[in-house]
Amino acid sequence: MKHLEESDVGISFYISQLPGFRGILKQRYCDFIVNEVDSDGNVVHLTSLDAPPESMEKNETKISDQSNKGYASEIELFRSLAGDSDAECLKGLIDQVASGIEDGVSPIVLSPSSDKSHRTAVHNFFKENLKFLVTDTIDGPDASSKCIRVRLNSGGSHNNGRNSRKRKDRRDKPFDSRGSDNWSEHVGKFLRFHLYKENKDTQEAIGLIGKMLGIQPRSFGFAGTKDKRSVSTQRVTVFKQHANRLAALNERLIGIKVGDFCHVREGLVLGQLLGNRFTITLRGVVADSEETIKASADALGRLGFINYFGLQRFGSGSVPTHLIGAALLRGEWETAVSLILDPREGERDAIRKAREYYKESDDIEGTLRQFPRHLVAERAILQCLKKYPGNYLQALKAIPRTLRMMYVHSYQSYLWNHAASMRVQKYGTKQVVLGDLVYCKGDNAEKVTRVVNSEFDDGGCSDAFDSSHFDEISETDLPEERNDPVKALDAEDLLTGNYTIDDVVLPLPGSRAIYPTNDIAQVYHDFAKKDAISLTESAHSVKEFSITNMTGGFRRVFQKPIDFEWELLTYTEGNIPLAETDWDKITKSKPLNIIGGEDSRNGNEKENSFQCMKQSESFEHNVNLSTDNNEPNGVTEIGLPQVEPQFESGAPEAQRALKLSFTLPASCYATMAIRELLKTSTSVAFQKTLNTLS
Repeated sequence: MKHLEESDVGISFYISQLPGFRGILKQRYCDFIVNEVDSDGNVVHLTSLDAPPESMEKNETKISDQSNKGYASEIELFRSLAGDSDAECLKGLIDQVASGIEDGVSPIVLSPSSDKSHRTAVHNFFKENLKFLVTDTIDGPDASSKCIRVRLNSGGSHNNGRNSRKRKDRRDKPFDSRGSDNWSEHVGKFLRFHLYKENKDTQEAIGLIGKMLGIQPRSFGFAGTKDKRSVSTQRVTVFKQHANRLAALNERLIGIKVGDFCHVREGLVLGQLLGNRFTITLRGVVADSEETIKASADALGRLGFINYFGLQRFGSGSVPTHLIGAALLRGEWETAVSLILDPREGERDAIRKAREYYKESDDIEGTLRQFPRHLVAERAILQCLKKYPGNYLQALKAIPRTLRMMYVHSYQSYLWNHAASMRVQKYGTKQVVLGDLVYCKGDNAEKVTRVVNSEFDDGGCSDAFDSSHFDEISETDLPEERNDPVKALDAEDLLTGNYTIDDVVLPLPGSRAIYPTNDIAQVYHDFAKKDAISLTESAHSVKEFSITNMTGGFRRVFQKPIDFEWELLTYTEGNIPLAETDWDKITKSKPLNIIGGEDSRNGNEKENSFQCMKQSESFEHNVNLSTDNNEPNGVTEIGLPQVEPQFESGAPEAQRALKLSFTLPASCYATMAIRELLKTSTSVAFQKTLNTLS
């Protein structure tokens, strides 16, 4: 199957007729800076790494204090119960705890036992004698035996006993140490902090922090996932943790910093943001004249861009996610499973061979041993098919909800893109026309429909988080969740002039969506019909894979960058940062050797522990989940020429760079703004060709 092109998913038009120019996007990951904009409109920055003074009384005794006392008698008592080997393991664990290094204490697993009464006695021993340790039962080496695992109780006593969540399903998964039961009622149960990361995706960063703290990813909350290949700052919350524990990690974290701590009453959930602030540097800019660059930048700020769902929305591999979504909507479960599991072009050899092995052998166990853990959907399907052979629907439902719903959402996006292109082709980009949908203004509520919220389930966040990396997806976009009513424009609306082209919206298909009362409505039905899908009747009774059971949503057709600024720079050295990150500001470091900018100074950038290095582009065609949707992961797909610096007589030649700063709402793609500016394809194949030529 050929790689996805823009036209395949309805990305066809531009707003301005100006010529484009060449530029390198993300030659260095610090050329792409993302700062979250919170629900109050504040741009999130990392400003301090220090933990504030604890404002709560310590109602619990520190574990390290408990373990400083001698436990010789308890160890000997345990020896008589469990034997020498287990007693020595326990002694080693207690010695680790007593050393005061809580973060690095690993659990121990006691000898297998098939005697349930003996295991109960061991559990009770720890409850009565060593309360700073907790136990649980895991599978033993054979079906008839079980093992007891012992770990540091860094999260209070509520994680053990009958109230433990799905104890049999935990197996060897990390524990969720969710804080102390003795937490002061005067302090918010969630610690909010700002997460700064370089060249890491959100799941990777939080997963690492959670591992260092000894807690599961589900303890964390965040408003949206940021792009991996970037420098980003965002808010994160974690349940019942002290700021000093997280602040202490800064010395050990590489490419990650945490700070700006405060306790809050509620944790963050997906979608709790207004958008993101971008600082994007395009390097190696080549145009027929400087005026072309200036005119294009001015036009982007003045006119905006067509608010397409970017290619990354549909996956960058040879199996687009909207095709899987179409199979789900038709109720073709086996087809959908095959599309997810079958071999595909552009993947690493090890993954390709694993897919081919399964297709030829149907050996689930052998394939699972070969599949890396980041292939979450594939592994979930195979594990379910192992238990329920031939039950493809059950296997699809085994995929974490956020991920499996992404397939159907991408089909909605596919239809929306085609409708947006038809709107531009048929009616242009300058004025509203009869039948256009708009958000209502003022008291005019005649013939209106209330905007419905996205069918996206925030509750799926923890599932998505546990899965760490989603190579098959880009992001789960949230349709604009507004409470404003939507109406179709009539002749009177056109006469009053109350609405402009910026007000036009188009629906994401769903049970409560309304369609324009002009020719654009038919576009949805025509394209769906080509895929044997009805937008009004479901082909099956599985609600979550039925477009008639999704509520739908609305999305602006045209988007202008907010607080748009641009600057044309000249530089000579490609490894020198051209924009200042939050970490630069904290360390008082500034961009160096900028000829065309106002600040030019010398310095040793290597002293900065966050040295931003040029990254070689990867074309493995894998994309990650992003739920805040300003910028999809894997933007290495952007089809911008990789123009290398030219050197003459041993001296570096001056090159131009265009630095852009702007804010986008939480449903827009920065890549589509760059596409409008450069007039360049964002397809993987085109980018790969350019990269090879460079």
